Amino acid sequence: MNNKRFVWLGLLAMMPFAAIGGESAVSPPSLDLTHHLIGYLAVAITALAYVTAMSEEVIELKKSKPMVLGAALVWFAICVYYAIQGDPKPAVAAFESNLLAYVELLLFILVSMAYLNAMEDRGIFDGLRTWLLNRGFSYRQLFWITGILAFVISTVVSGLAVGLLMGAVAAAVGRSQPRFVAISCVNIVVATNAGGSFSPLGGISTLFVWQSGILEFTEFLNLAIPCLVNFLIPALVMHFFVPREIPPVSRRAILLRRGSKRIIALFPVTLAITVCSDVFLKLPPAAGMMAGLALLQFFSFYLSRTAAQADGSDRLGDPQPADWLDDREYDIFQKIGNLEWDTLLFFYGAMMMIGALGFVGYLDAIAQFLFGQINPTLANVWIGLSSAFIDNGTLMFAVLSMHPNLPIGQWLLLTLTLGVGGSLLAIGSAPGVGLLGQVKGVYTFGYHLRWFPIILLSYFLSIAVHFWVNARYF
Repeated sequence: MNNKRFVWLGLLAMMPFAAIGGESAVSPPSLDLTHHLIGYLAVAITALAYVTAMSEEVIELKKSKPMVLGAALVWFAICVYYAIQGDPKPAVAAFESNLLAYVELLLFILVSMAYLNAMEDRGIFDGLRTWLLNRGFSYRQLFWITGILAFVISTVVSGLAVGLLMGAVAAAVGRSQPRFVAISCVNIVVATNAGGSFSPLGGISTLFVWQSGILEFTEFLNLAIPCLVNFLIPALVMHFFVPREIPPVSRRAILLRRGSKRIIALFPVTLAITVCSDVFLKLPPAAGMMAGLALLQFFSFYLSRTAAQADGSDRLGDPQPADWLDDREYDIFQKIGNLEWDTLLFFYGAMMMIGALGFVGYLDAIAQFLFGQINPTLANVWIGLSSAFIDNGTLMFAVLSMHPNLPIGQWLLLTLTLGVGGSLLAIGSAPGVGLLGQVKGVYTFGYHLRWFPIILLSYFLSIAVHFWVNARYF
């Protein structure tokens, strides 16, 4: 979710940060300021904040800072204008509806990240990596194992976390075989993006569609076959370019800290509560996730209070008592504090600024062009291709804020194209950007670009399969 590189593509590229939240995000009646100084000022501030965030690595300024400041300036300008006109309430109500949408996103991601941090702290991800290294698989077997695991795990875990985990496995196994590492990273990026595209729990764009109430949880599963096709086509071609050798086998012991297995069990329980509360009680997903956070908090309390009586950790190797004694100081709030706050605040600024552009009237004009003057299918395919340059989640925010009147099939198509379109380039998704930093010099933008033709082919084939298997929704 962090280190995302963006490309500015004019006003349409400023759309990516719309605010949604079901009915609560529908803006109240507003003035058309698209040809007013306030409207031009909102566009200029948004553009400046966006470009500054893009230049994070050059100017060494955290990307959240210009976005949060930009959001404040845009909404202050709008509210001041409405106050001068005599009634600031419509602007205030619009701000509050956008804020509510962001809060729902924040709470959902907060719980998900807290669980991931807790799992990492308990050694779960290190244990998985060590287990794979110990099994003596060939490079080709590891290529498929890491790809399949990335596809499956990304349905419930953030793409960045999955990409880094599987990338670490590939890099550890292929230390003496950089060609294997590079091609495995491409496969992992494609698999992660495809897996997260048919589950609202695995991707930001799908989460927002679910959170907005447009699609039910089970309706996302209709994209499973198209997403599988999107993953398998490039993988089958790349398979023949993977070395046949078997890497040296590792003999490290697998060590899981005390409580690790129970935290693993609590995570699917939390997801089940989230889905059931949404399907049967119509509660927003954040409600179920917060219930799961409460379970994790009580379990962390249990770990700290029982550490002195514990007789060891949940391990599959030699005991190391010093590894679990510090559980007496275990505090889940430390895991929450270690979240990627820069990214979360970046999303705040982004959503609020484009929410403001929607309130001013720009997004309605863009929506009339995209979903009125041209074919919705063509629009969704084009938007999906844009996600190779622009973050898919933020693009989805924009479309949702336009409130286009689309059938379920088109919403599924948009979810599919935005999810898998990010695989076209290494900078098109969080897993790709993460691996560029993790496996520097081996997995590169240029190497990923070599596989652009086959990934593009799988993009269009997955769309064709979607029209075939989900024809009833159009």
